[in-house]
Amino acid sequence: MDAITILPAGQAPKFIAVVTDPDQVGAAPPVRVRLVWLGQHRVPGIEAGIQLGFEGMVCTVDGMPTIYNPRYEILSQTEA
Repeated sequence: MDAITILPAGQAPKFIAVVTDPDQVGAAPPVRVRLVWLGQHRVPGIEAGIQLGFEGMVCTVDGMPTIYNPRYEILSQTEA
């Protein structure tokens, strides 16, 4: 998980995370996927640095592969 975007409370709820495949070290450019959960201000357990398995229908939004409301599984968490 590279980045998480939390929108202000006045906007329609949407939680956005950008994921990069860690197994693609040295690949140019690395594969990045935007995950969007509609209707959510937060998704429990989704934080920067976790390893995440996910699946869903992929579409391209602003040139980036995007999955709306993906099914996901937290594979591991970083120790704080």
